[in-house]
Amino acid sequence: MQVDFYQLSRDPVEQVLPAIAGRILDMGARLLVVAQEPDRLERISAGLWAGPPESFLAHGRAGEGAESVQPVLLAMDCAAANGARHVALVDGLWREEALGFERVFYFFDAETVEGARASWRDLAKREGVTPRFWRQEGRKWVQGP
Repeated sequence: MQVDFYQLSRDPVEQVLPAIAGRILDMGARLLVVAQEPDRLERISAGLWAGPPESFLAHGRAGEGAESVQPVLLAMDCAAANGARHVALVDGLWREEALGFERVFYFFDAETVEGARASWRDLAKREGVTPRFWRQEGRKWVQGP
């Protein structure tokens, strides 16, 4: 399984996630987006709806019904009621349940960098887990060492 660490330095996650979610949906896959704070999930939701009408990303929230049909499901835990095999941890907190997915997108910022470093060290030692690091350079994402 692959864990992609995304260090947010320029843009907040609600501006970054829609592009990644769009690529996942283009592959015919589904995404679970996880954060503990309801207000963060609300900002993510607004980011997914932003943009021209032809580019909005349909999504729903866990607990609001019809979870199983949502291409992108926003939740406070790693329970993929939409059958997603990709999960985005958008609050800088690692969750062991994420290891049950095929791919993890782990977003962290300056406030959560220490937890991300600890998670990287731990995951790099695990068999079958490939961690990759991405950082923002201007408007582009570049893979780090």
